[in-house]
Amino acid sequence: MNADLPRQLLTRLERPLPGWAAQARFQPELSMGRHRGPARANARQAAVLVALYPRDGTWHVPLMLRPAHMVDHAGQVSLPGGTIEPGESSQEAALREFSEELGVGTEGLEVLGQLSPLYLFASNYQITPWVAALDRLPAWVPSQREVARLLEVPVAHLLDGGNTGHVDRRQRGLGFRAPCFLWDSERIWGATSMVLAELVALLDDVEL
Repeated sequence: MNADLPRQLLTRLERPLPGWAAQARFQPELSMGRHRGPARANARQAAVLVALYPRDGTWHVPLMLRPAHMVDHAGQVSLPGGTIEPGESSQEAALREFSEELGVGTEGLEVLGQLSPLYLFASNYQITPWVAALDRLPAWVPSQREVARLLEVPVAHLLDGGNTGHVDRRQRGLGFRAPCFLWDSERIWGATSMVLAELVALLDDVEL
């Protein structure tokens, strides 16, 4: 395992990001580039956290299967995150949601930087993704209200182009297909896959 990966990623995040060039690979059909924005004036602001951590000698990222009862993105795989509360920065919101949803503190967590924002036109959310690294495997205690299943996905799995596919969906009477990452019977698509696609682009030539 490359113990210097967080430092290398921090340096890379200080340079211009690939942004839409990476995200667009995973935009669903019928999106027509609308995830690129601009966001509507009344868009709700949200933040998510891509948290790298070591497990079994390789880097992983925690994802969550959302319960079917949730109002937004029910039954979908997502990154830890949620709405930015009044008085919070996007970074503070991402860290708070990470702790609340996965039941772990932020001790030993280093924020490395920010990925490109993404607009979810269907739910009218403007998402700011943050990247962080943990120095050890956390003792996860997922929220039963917000997490149906915790997915611990190796970063190397995401970088392997053979682990992608498509998912067929129907929303508001329209059928469409969306590119996705495949992991352990789950299909990771939509905003989550678009955020992860930019991370993959940043790590494409980095040793894991």
